[in-house]
Amino acid sequence: MNKRRPELLIPASSLEVLKTAVIFGADAVYIGGEAFGLRAKAKNFSKEDMRAGIEFAHEHGARVHVTVNILAHNDDLEGVSEYLHELKEMGPDALIIADPAIFDLAGEICPSIDRHISTQANNTNYGTYRFWRRLGAKRVVSARELSLDEIREIRRQIPDEMEIESFIHGAMCISYSGRCLLSNYFTGRDANQGACTHPCRWKYSIVEETRPGEYMPVYENERGTFIFNSKDLCMIEHIPEMIGAGIDSFKIEGRMKTALYVATVARTYRKAIDDYLEDEAKYRANMPWYLDQISNCTYRQFTTGFYFGKPDETSQIYDNNTYVKEYTYLGIIGDEKDGMYRIEQRNKFSVGEKIEIMKPDGRNIIVTVQRIMDEEGNEQESAPHPKQVLYVDLGGKADRYDILRRAEE
Repeated sequence: MNKRRPELLIPASSLEVLKTAVIFGADAVYIGGEAFGLRAKAKNFSKEDMRAGIEFAHEHGARVHVTVNILAHNDDLEGVSEYLHELKEMGPDALIIADPAIFDLAGEICPSIDRHISTQANNTNYGTYRFWRRLGAKRVVSARELSLDEIREIRRQIPDEMEIESFIHGAMCISYSGRCLLSNYFTGRDANQGACTHPCRWKYSIVEETRPGEYMPVYENERGTFIFNSKDLCMIEHIPEMIGAGIDSFKIEGRMKTALYVATVARTYRKAIDDYLEDEAKYRANMPWYLDQISNCTYRQFTTGFYFGKPDETSQIYDNNTYVKEYTYLGIIGDEKDGMYRIEQRNKFSVGEKIEIMKPDGRNIIVTVQRIMDEEGNEQESAPHPKQVLYVDLGGKADRYDILRRAEE
């Protein structure tokens, strides 16, 4: 049996991160504009950056999917229509949509752009997939609550040319398919309009109704309580099962993540997918490397989510909110000038310090910082100012778009 070759779909919060995702192995990236997506707090893309990102991705053989996945109210529709006309001119490969009204508008305004149905639409059965297919959708993003057995059944019941997209890595929402009302209730900021304040990550106490004002803490560990909190999904060990279920696109969560996170997950999953498609024994043999690399970016503890049935309390959720952080992001290699590399600094580092050059091919090269110079040619002993443009001598060869990072003890 031929193995289905899945798309690796990577999130991007900015033009810089989009370029990183593409260089480090993405088949496709998904991005949001300045409105009508579900990550209002992400930096998102200006029109100019979106045009540049689409052009860059297409030049490198990658696709771009744009989120237009709010659940629209009446006063959104005129703006959505204008936005869709702009997207038609920019030419992304697909639109990710949850709202039927926006789906209809997209079909009318930009029929040449594929329409994908967002996970926010609660896609939990093959009848739903068939429904959206009849209306013109090319792809449906499966609800995170589906098991692999359920996805296999959907694959059997839908046309072969219809695509299934499923999450393979990243943060899990505690609400059903992301339909959270906590943010709106507590702060008036609607998660389904892109303004979630992430109250699932807050600390909570209990109040008994006859003793108002007396707050009783709920202790789960020494750091406090996070009773709504979820572990992060990680299916790096289960790529054969994901492919076997008939999934066409492996989606990474994280449109608010750094370039280091994106580079790490893109590179690791790229190699794991390619290794498995080439030789399953190679994939199994390289598993320690994948697991080591995927732990190099910030993450909570990992879970397989709902893919193997409903998770129990130990495998799914409700742990501390603390991110594990093993590496610090320092910057991305830009142009070379007289043996020094341009970067826009992200975190402090100093002359004499050992850091790593992270390369798309899987290599991590340890170098010692030899010199740091500002744009005016002034020597610096350290790089303490975030987003300062610098030129650095790494004592070795680097390539454009390589990532600089520092291991944390």
